[in-house]
Amino acid sequence: MNLESLLFTQGFGSRRQCRALVAGARVSIGGSVCTDADADLPTLDDAFRFSVDGVEWPYREHAYLLLNKPAGYECSRDPQHHLSVFSLLPPQFAERGVQCVGRLDQDTTGLLLLSDDGKFVHLFTSPKRKVPKVYVATTRHPIDDAQLQALRAGVLLHGETKPVAAVDAEARDDHSLALTVMEGKYHQVKRMIAASGNRCEALHRERVGGLALPSTLAPGAWQWLDENDLGSLRSG
Repeated sequence: MNLESLLFTQGFGSRRQCRALVAGARVSIGGSVCTDADADLPTLDDAFRFSVDGVEWPYREHAYLLLNKPAGYECSRDPQHHLSVFSLLPPQFAERGVQCVGRLDQDTTGLLLLSDDGKFVHLFTSPKRKVPKVYVATTRHPIDDAQLQALRAGVLLHGETKPVAAVDAEARDDHSLALTVMEGKYHQVKRMIAASGNRCEALHRERVGGLALPSTLAPGAWQWLDENDLGSLRSG
């Protein structure tokens, strides 16, 4: 792969734009500026680094990202009423086709996966693959055992013909509960809590599969997922 192709695959614009970056002495390899867009590169792996305008980037054949989604952002490139989650990411990711792996409502916070790997996106959004997701809900009314038992046993949602059950439902405190679900129906967790006799005031996703949202990742911040993270994700 040459330098132009590297920049193109990593989301730095059209091939013409990538050649212009190189010609403008804005790209460095191994700490040295390279102005030859046709320069052949060594075998690329996750350890390879390059810099554009002084910002270092790792080479990734596919992008696997984790975003700590804040409230007030839509999981869409064409948001209707709020800001897009893509405004929280460098523009290179949208350029290379990164998309949300499932969606969170604009007022829901927490763990959001993104990737440009179509197979990965399909794997973790297909209803056939039961991936556990843990949400923490803040409720308007105190949580009691009857509500928890109803959630575990299954509640009938409006418009559904069969009850939907949580894999687990545990109270965190009087007005907070952790709910584990496999499905991804529209507003499912909020509707389940309503069907149990309470109301969801705030919702936060803290885990997908075996991957937990890092406590050190601030709202609005993102990070790359490494092989260990991807293994944890699949182990759940």
